[in-house]
Amino acid sequence: MLAFIIPLKSAQVSKDWHKTSALFERCLRSTCNQTSSAFRTIVVCNEMPDTTFHHDHVSYVQVDFLPPQKEKHPVARGLTDKGRRVLKGIMHAQQFAPTHIMSVDADDCVSHRLADFVSQHPDDNGWYLQSGWKYIDGEPSIYIKHRRFYTMSGTANIVHVNHLDLPEIPEYNRGYGYYKFYVDHQKTRRFMEERQAPMRPLPFPGAVYVLATGDNMSGNQDKLSFNFISRRNLSEKIRTEFCLDSPKFENTKGNHTLVS
Repeated sequence: MLAFIIPLKSAQVSKDWHKTSALFERCLRSTCNQTSSAFRTIVVCNEMPDTTFHHDHVSYVQVDFLPPQKEKHPVARGLTDKGRRVLKGIMHAQQFAPTHIMSVDADDCVSHRLADFVSQHPDDNGWYLQSGWKYIDGEPSIYIKHRRFYTMSGTANIVHVNHLDLPEIPEYNRGYGYYKFYVDHQKTRRFMEERQAPMRPLPFPGAVYVLATGDNMSGNQDKLSFNFISRRNLSEKIRTEFCLDSPKFENTKGNHTLVS
């Protein structure tokens, strides 16, 4: 079984909480749109997002994390905050006995094929997303990234739980072993090779890296290239596979499965 972990930033650091919530809802819908029921989605958040979407396989873990103070650079602060949320989510996911874990950025979308694929390979070390899509939110086109997608997007790796090295005391330290590489997504593949547990490339595009949302944390989006060769029409097939409908930016409230 595959457990998706969605680390949702706090409203305290969001530029537009309603928009953050709408993008998150689209992301959440994509994790729950799996063709197999062998999945769970764990959302780690301070405030409950504004969403009406509900699914029995979703759990919310509410935390009281304050914005990190030690790091001066905004990306470093974001990575530290994301890391501790991912760790909290992984610890909570253990009760569902997943075989694999995937961290999913709250504004990205994932393929509906992932849970079924993982369930067919329960003993594999994991997969890195060699290919995926780049999408500028709201545009009619989407761009394929055939190689090294995992170096670009934080929604990039699926790892077997046996290789998580969960600490006895689940307190996040950005320098701590595995989590240093799990948050620094481009290093996960190399780290797994070093520990003689090589990952394989996922044999299909596994995620959509959504850009130009106004709230992206990564500093690399301005360096990304978009060319005619990689451009595709945003077809109904792609929309369906990744739940890539335009998010509705409105203030809504819904029911949630909430855990402390």
